[in-house]
Amino acid sequence: MSEPIQIILANPRGFCAGVERAIEIVERAIIKYGPPIYVRHEIVHNKHVVESLRAKGAVFVDEIDEIPEGAVTIFSAHGVAEKIEDDANARNLPVIDATCPLVSKVHKEGQNHAGRGNQVILIGHRGHPEVEGTQGRIPGGVLLVSEPSDVDDLVVDDPDRLAYVTQTTLSVDETRATITALRKRFPKIVGPDVKDICYATQNRQQAVRELSQEVDLILVVGAKNSSNSNRLAEMGGENGIPSYLIDDASMIKDEWLEGIATIGLTAGASAPEELVQGVVERIHSLRGATVRNHDGVEEHVVFKLPRELLDVAPASAPGE
Repeated sequence: MSEPIQIILANPRGFCAGVERAIEIVERAIIKYGPPIYVRHEIVHNKHVVESLRAKGAVFVDEIDEIPEGAVTIFSAHGVAEKIEDDANARNLPVIDATCPLVSKVHKEGQNHAGRGNQVILIGHRGHPEVEGTQGRIPGGVLLVSEPSDVDDLVVDDPDRLAYVTQTTLSVDETRATITALRKRFPKIVGPDVKDICYATQNRQQAVRELSQEVDLILVVGAKNSSNSNRLAEMGGENGIPSYLIDDASMIKDEWLEGIATIGLTAGASAPEELVQGVVERIHSLRGATVRNHDGVEEHVVFKLPRELLDVAPASAPGE
């Protein structure tokens, strides 16, 4: 009989303040205005969260023209381009903006740089909804770089009038090399302090880095289209620890647990805690398990809700 597996739960893990706020916005809007409430794009990158909200009356669409005229509309936590907002206004859609305040801060920084006459470079992943939203919020557009090698190919208007901003779901470590490359090629470039990087991304990655020193396997609960979840799984591999990104407990394969004594378990910023507990139960049923919490950073960040929803009590805790 195999010894029970020890599961170490990463701290912090799962929902960040921006995700909690976005989910609560949808839930309160459904209560206040009644279903259906239309949401442009997945509110956050997690199918379990999306399905839960869909069951309560949310309708998720890809484009504004799919929304009936006059229907209450919510923009996702990732933010949207200015054109999307203009299209919504043109169709008389009452909009509630669930854009994460940290993403909105990046938009504002980029706009301020452009207003001072600087050409803006965005460090981020092409095609990510947050990146597309940021690209569409900064006058004159932005130049996009994803990694240090992209810097060599940049064609800029004036090397002395440049600024950079970053996708929030990239950590300090992920952006450091690219920022170094930018500053080496363009010594006068200006950009945010590292403290402006999303606290949740950095904290979750730091927890995985620490866990990788004491476990045999890392499991990351999160969606395949979640940038921060993918990165958590990649980090385990970079530290020589087998790591798997899973939607939920049903994806665990028995062979992953062979010869494993200790598992580090975490979740991306869009994954609800109930999925983490489901993984714990699954491992316990397969091998038996003991559980302890990793000593990590405690997060106390809470973002304000839109004014029009403050008079509505939430139907449930986020993710329930």
